[in-house]
Amino acid sequence: MPTPLWEEKPRVYGIRDSLQMVWVLDGNSLIAAPLSNSVKPVFLELVACRDTEFRNEEKGNLVYLAIQGKDLCILCAEIQGKPTLQLKEKMIMNLYLEKKGPKPFFFFHNKEGSTSVFESVSYPGWFIATFPTAGQPVILTQKRDITTNTNFYLHPKN
Repeated sequence: MPTPLWEEKPRVYGIRDSLQMVWVLDGNSLIAAPLSNSVKPVFLELVACRDTEFRNEEKGNLVYLAIQGKDLCILCAEIQGKPTLQLKEKMIMNLYLEKKGPKPFFFFHNKEGSTSVFESVSYPGWFIATFPTAGQPVILTQKRDITTNTNFYLHPKN
């Protein structure tokens, strides 16, 4: 039996890349930092999108992403002609409850082996990524090669 809408809750995960870099909130931006005792990583909230217009089984599940405890949702917006990852003050469950969700907040969540990949729905072929160098922003990229990490390990929060 499906979960009633009012009982739907985001799933919460720790997130890291293959170089053990975690996402950290720096003001209103996300940066990647090596996991250590002095780093306070964010937890990622993930909730399925109810809007069916953009569903694509081949690309993955349609989801919203947010930073737990901050009411900051992740979206893609064009800045100076380039798709850019942004944070916007919004409650993830308010997005979830909208019958026609705002496309910039949609991501395809796909599994590749034991890792997760997040592709922008607004900008097909653009993926959430980190750089191999610590302290760099979490970005959107079209390059899925050694210059960026687009595959992430998700660990359920206890």
